[in-house]
Amino acid sequence: MKRKEVRIMTKVYFTSLSRTLTAAILGFLTVTFLLNWTATGNAFEKINQTFWGVAINGYDTVAYHTEGRAIKGQRKYSHEWNDAKWYFASAENRDLFAADPERYAPQYGGYWAGSMAATGKAAGVNPEAWKIIDGELFLHWDQKGGENFVVKAESEVKKADQNWGKLIKE
Repeated sequence: MKRKEVRIMTKVYFTSLSRTLTAAILGFLTVTFLLNWTATGNAFEKINQTFWGVAINGYDTVAYHTEGRAIKGQRKYSHEWNDAKWYFASAENRDLFAADPERYAPQYGGYWAGSMAATGKAAGVNPEAWKIIDGELFLHWDQKGGENFVVKAESEVKKADQNWGKLIKE
């Protein structure tokens, strides 16, 4: 065998080995992630949060109350509460929340209020779809759902409160 052929065969062998090891490592990491993700305790978070633990997709929950609009928060103005990271648009909003989180936090952990009332299930939201009723923040899937929720607010809140109580006890 010539020296050039040996080099080519060695290069092919190590390239193939490198690809095999990479695939094995990626496979192992994927299986590990899936097992941890589906483990008991990860199925339901008390606060609606991203994979990285950021509540309500990083929106400033105080701004709904103080500015009457949905504003994306910033990581530099964050506060940890109820096992979630909450982002705020300003240090002032962060401090207001830290002093009284129950006042500013969305109802039902930031899950879809309409779903909580109708099915008792925690469902995702669009943080741009929201309503404040009697000083409490309710997040929705879309604006129309929020408007429908307001029309029947008294009965919807009562049903959602009951369902939320059951869900967080499970």
